[in-house]
Amino acid sequence: MPKRFEFTGARQLLRLLDAVMAIGSEQSLADVLKRITATAAELVDAKYAALGVLDESGVRLSEFITIGLSDEEAERIGPRPDGHGLLGLLIVEPVPIRLPDLHAHPDSFGFPAHHPPMTTFLGVPIRLRGVVYGNLYLTDKNNGEAFTEGDQELAVGLAAAAGLAIENARLHEQTRTAVLMDERERIARDLHDDVIQRLFATGLSLQAVAQMAKDPVIVERISRAVDDLDVSIRQVRSTIFELHRPWAPAASLRTDLLATCAESTKALGFKPSCDIEGPVDSAVTEPARGHLLLCLREALSNAAHHAQATEIVVRVSVLLGRLTLEVVDDGIGYQPDAARQSSGLDNMRTRAEGLRGTFSISTRAEGGTRLAWSVPLDVEDARP
Repeated sequence: MPKRFEFTGARQLLRLLDAVMAIGSEQSLADVLKRITATAAELVDAKYAALGVLDESGVRLSEFITIGLSDEEAERIGPRPDGHGLLGLLIVEPVPIRLPDLHAHPDSFGFPAHHPPMTTFLGVPIRLRGVVYGNLYLTDKNNGEAFTEGDQELAVGLAAAAGLAIENARLHEQTRTAVLMDERERIARDLHDDVIQRLFATGLSLQAVAQMAKDPVIVERISRAVDDLDVSIRQVRSTIFELHRPWAPAASLRTDLLATCAESTKALGFKPSCDIEGPVDSAVTEPARGHLLLCLREALSNAAHHAQATEIVVRVSVLLGRLTLEVVDDGIGYQPDAARQSSGLDNMRTRAEGLRGTFSISTRAEGGTRLAWSVPLDVEDARP
């Protein structure tokens, strides 16, 4: 039988109903969690509120949404809690806790540096289908008094409604994911069956025209156009790889690579081109992912300081079990003396060797510098 909540008055019941309507108006899970936290604070007149979401193990907090702290305050406090002290007690024993002075409790873990002082405490679990999903933590009523039994009843009632709102949001996201997967599959088929075939046919036509042309300038321009089409085909195939991979709202390595190149525009004076080939998002995992991004930033920074280039091409590929980064510029070429002024190249070499990979940098025969960093995909970080 569901628990009955006996509220002290009609006014409290109306406040709870308003709160339930508020959290039920959101559809995305992130918005629901934020709204639940804010609504809980308003409902019991708390200065601070937090919602901790349990990880898959059920013994640690994977998310911690707060209300009442500014961004600056949160940054000064440092890492979010993962479930020690009173927060951990509510995880181990998921029953409401109401304290007039949290510091007097034997499980009080204390606060980190720069944390605002807090005294009174109210914590209640949030359940989904009988399983604890997370906990609501409320501290310090605005009137300075301790939380009351009525406050606890309101918080428990809100937590019950919050479980339903969270479940509803998760179902909405699952539906959206299914629709997106269907759309991704359709786009991938269209790209493969139509766009690539058209690009390939255009390339063949241009090659045929080049064989009939007598002017060397025209032949050269046609050859460059064919090369550009080849690059476009590789990029489209890379996009098809990503469209076919299992979708998840996680950070995309492809997006991070493009963003890193874009961020270097100001330092370089121009935007480097970025050619990505293969399933970088699905095949590249940590630690290779992190090392790759750091090496790309270092390579672009070195180019900005030393290369005197007007064009840079970044190529990232996942082929034959290897992840490869190549950065090519049209500058003054590799200058060992200038390179020794920075430890960046040594760091890139160390990162490659730590992943049992290779690193090289040299002056190209046609001018400019070529930097290559390549590691296998199936190794752990081997650095001591």
